[in-house]
Amino acid sequence: MGGSAYRRTGAPNNSAPCVFSRALLARCVQCELAERHALAERETVFCTIPTARINCGTLAALLYERATFALRLPRAGGGSLPHAKAVKLYCGGLLALQQTLSAPDADVHRMIRQHHGQGASLADLPWEEIVAGAVRWQPRKRHPPPPASPLPPAI
Repeated sequence: MGGSAYRRTGAPNNSAPCVFSRALLARCVQCELAERHALAERETVFCTIPTARINCGTLAALLYERATFALRLPRAGGGSLPHAKAVKLYCGGLLALQQTLSAPDADVHRMIRQHHGQGASLADLPWEEIVAGAVRWQPRKRHPPPPASPLPPAI
């Protein structure tokens, strides 16, 4: 199935793609408002509340802006990030946010709501600590392939 056919059938009505879908699909964070959809072999994540998506978009934009130099990200407006850079930015940044907020779990919406509940703006987050956490974050190590078995002798 081509990309245009997928876009026509893949998105549920009244839903927008999740800003942090790469981090959610990597399973390093979760969100109570995320709704997963599978179509063929493709899995997508959609946000169920437009206001929450705006808050996540603001957080993602601030995270990108603050981590541009440290993670050697391309300047804004240069298209989408390569997958590995996006996962490092979002997983590392959101897990560092969890630590700085002392949040019990890495639920994106709950962390944003917790910070807003303290009467603070997302711009007031401790960005030095969050960016440092994004820089330190490493993806899971892949398991080495099993050793090749020797071929049985020819008869």
